Amino acid sequence: MQGMPQRIALLGSTGSIGTQTLDVISRFPEKFIVEVLIAGNNIDLLTRQALQFQPDSVVIGNVANYKQLKENLKDTNIKVYAGSEAVEQIVVSSTIDVVIASIVGYSGLRPTIAAIKAGKKIALANKETMVVAGEIIKRLVSESGCHIIPVDSEHSAIFQCLAGELGNPVEKISLTASGGPFLNWPLEKLKDVKPEEALSNPNWDMGKKVTIDSASLMNKGLEVIEAKWLFDLSPEQISVVIHPQSVVHSLVHFADGSVKAQLGVPDMRIPILYALSYPDRFVSDLPRLDFKNYPTLTFIEPEMKKFRNLTIAYDALKKGGNMPCIMNAANEMAVSAFLEKKIGFLQMSNVVEYTMDNSIYSSSPDLEFLEVSDCNAREIALKYITKHHK
Repeated sequence: MQGMPQRIALLGSTGSIGTQTLDVISRFPEKFIVEVLIAGNNIDLLTRQALQFQPDSVVIGNVANYKQLKENLKDTNIKVYAGSEAVEQIVVSSTIDVVIASIVGYSGLRPTIAAIKAGKKIALANKETMVVAGEIIKRLVSESGCHIIPVDSEHSAIFQCLAGELGNPVEKISLTASGGPFLNWPLEKLKDVKPEEALSNPNWDMGKKVTIDSASLMNKGLEVIEAKWLFDLSPEQISVVIHPQSVVHSLVHFADGSVKAQLGVPDMRIPILYALSYPDRFVSDLPRLDFKNYPTLTFIEPEMKKFRNLTIAYDALKKGGNMPCIMNAANEMAVSAFLEKKIGFLQMSNVVEYTMDNSIYSSSPDLEFLEVSDCNAREIALKYITKHHK
């Protein structure tokens, strides 16, 4: 097997992480083979990707798009499947070495669990998987012996800083945040934020949902919860620091007083490549960090009053059980409503708080109860959004 290219299944190939992953893969044709491409709805882009990379199979989550996709690829040998069950079935295939989990939101949970149970190496870019079902995921990983390599730049940074530190006591970690486009805006002004303003992240190229979460700092809240499960930390060991330059991707503070940080330009292709190549580092032509371009690096405490979502996420983490699942579902609904201009920017936090306060809590939910919690939370959030529609 030495030197054999890794065969990749890409969950969420048409999203921001998916397209950047294919860019990385295209730079190393001798190292990676695209075995399976999986997308939700975007058949036009999925068709172009399939024609370029010639995978064995493609899967479209939305069954209504199956016939068109099949027609688009009729002159190829590519197998075409559709539906969520097909997604779960294909990621466990023996022909797949690595599953890149980059479907945004709750819908990425079940296929990721299927890949974990099959013992696959998983490059995890779907933070909601750990947020919603961290305890269950940890147990399944332990049982299957699979390896999860984080793709998020912050968690990749922590993972890299911990390399070679097995058994050394970690005092805490600091997750860095750009602060988004509203870092220097007064709270009062945030009431009138328009979706197009919130979609202009100063440093990172991300999909719409993640970009809005970044602007509201919910993205950082989700990362705090994910970090607890990825690195076996208590809430008190996870801090957040605003770092507008997005050069230091996160830091690990050790018990002897030492601090390790991982640095690089804000380009998601670098942590994607690391997750794919781990434990090796491949020589790449990706952008380099030149400190002359960053004469000043600044670090600021987040304003919790202005960015309430961070406080909400810490509360959900401390409560545990199905509360992070409820928070995540409500936030997905809130972000959609904001993008559709049904609610204001600050109202997103109201939606999440109300849903958490009015949902049934369980301290130790199984997967089925989490699915019920997710559905119920979406209904509660929708009622609140409908009542407070602008």
